[in-house]
Amino acid sequence: MKDFSILEAFQDNANRREELSIDWQGFYLDYSKHLVNQEIMDGLFSLAKESKLLQGIESMFDGSKINVTENRAVLHTALRVPKDKTVVFEGKDVVPEVHEVLESMYSFAEKVHAGTLKGATGKAIEHVVNIGIGGSDLGPVMIYEALKQQKLHLKTSFVSNVDGFHLEQKLRDLDPETTLVIVVSKTFTTQETMANAHAAKDWLREAIGDSGIGNHLAAVSTNVAAASKFGIPQERVFGFWNWVGGRYSLWGAVGLSLILSYGREVFEELLSGAFAMDSHFKATPLEKNMPVVMALLGIWYNNFLDARSHAVLPYVQALSRFPAYLQQADMESNGKSVSKRGIQVDYQTGPIVWGEPGTNGQHAFYQLIHQGTKLIPADFIISAKAHSKYQDHHLKLMANCIAQGEALMKGKSEEEAKEEMRNKGISNDEIERLAPFKTFSGNRPSSAIVMDQLDPKNLGALVALYEHKIFVQGWVWDVYSYDQWGVELGKQLASKVLIELNNEVELDHDESTNYLIQKLKEAQVKS
Repeated sequence: MKDFSILEAFQDNANRREELSIDWQGFYLDYSKHLVNQEIMDGLFSLAKESKLLQGIESMFDGSKINVTENRAVLHTALRVPKDKTVVFEGKDVVPEVHEVLESMYSFAEKVHAGTLKGATGKAIEHVVNIGIGGSDLGPVMIYEALKQQKLHLKTSFVSNVDGFHLEQKLRDLDPETTLVIVVSKTFTTQETMANAHAAKDWLREAIGDSGIGNHLAAVSTNVAAASKFGIPQERVFGFWNWVGGRYSLWGAVGLSLILSYGREVFEELLSGAFAMDSHFKATPLEKNMPVVMALLGIWYNNFLDARSHAVLPYVQALSRFPAYLQQADMESNGKSVSKRGIQVDYQTGPIVWGEPGTNGQHAFYQLIHQGTKLIPADFIISAKAHSKYQDHHLKLMANCIAQGEALMKGKSEEEAKEEMRNKGISNDEIERLAPFKTFSGNRPSSAIVMDQLDPKNLGALVALYEHKIFVQGWVWDVYSYDQWGVELGKQLASKVLIELNNEVELDHDESTNYLIQKLKEAQVKS
């Protein structure tokens, strides 16, 4: 395929676009602008079958403990199953439990919206502060930003960073008497989250005292005892299960802030869209299965064409946090170098995932994608329908999205560059000098993902689409996608360093680390 031309492939096959596209329930995936032909796609589908992907999909949905290193099932899909369906885990249907928690969240939110649940001083709750990190933050904040065209019941601020400035700036303009703080931590021990939670609790206490502080707190956690000790009434602690991984948890109790912000109907639509994508993923043949096709294209570039990163470029401002969300979902899942057999792999696994909304990215890093030395496959995501009153802006947005995919594929030959300059009356000497810089190689791959509109249902489907893409890639790469042991080492060492920063003890690190600790301790004394 080293001499393969996407443009020539279109000229040779009048049906290429039709053959290399998928139309599904308000979604359209066009992957015809990729460095593939039908022979390559057939080979990739054979690879998926050889990897026993169909059995893998079944094992995830049926509750098998495919997160082997933690002895857990991977059942976040059960969080969006309608109540009339059944998901059996260890001999028990978990769907009633899921909907019991959902109903408790809906009821809590409706009481807050109605003013039945007030703050300690009798004022209605007007603002929510969601304190979490990782999956307890990235999913909810991404959805919150994406749904801002919906009716907003309560404004929500999200705090994740242990840098105190993050919390300070979020609380600065809020009234403690009208603020609800949600602490989101599965174990209720996450260092960054609990540091922020205690500081927020102190902020509340200064304004309203201790007696009514529980009126301003809620928690999402499995550790009810710790949450109660913190001062959160038990009926305000919303739980989830061991079979829900953090970065896939926004569909359940972790989505409490979203229900408070947008209400029950919107959240149910979000779940409905994700469930629809789940059904497509489970039942559709590989050749027309949207998550499978996207995953296999990524494997093609990552493992055969030596592309090390993948750009996600939403031409929807509401999806501004979507690339950041996918960075965790993808890189924490498949950033692994040990196979399921416990041996070091000798091939590439998870790519670097990055991106920004269009058109901002065009004026930032697109130069690298168009003329740089690296091969960077890209996903262009666009909504056919405008989500603002400025229809003319949306036409410009769509024009740019379409044009970028075409430009990456077509490029610009040296002769085309010269002809453009001749038409502008530029001298021959100047044309010869400038031509190399104005030439684009083209033949750079991209997908177009078109939604008919960005509504809660389609947003749910979009997120689930990428979740399943990540699963497929991890399955084919033969890695465990649902643990994250690499996150733990830094946490362990940070606990030790924190003690050393707070106390005069002998340092036993390498010279560089010892010096950094000493230098920062001295800076604290001076300040």
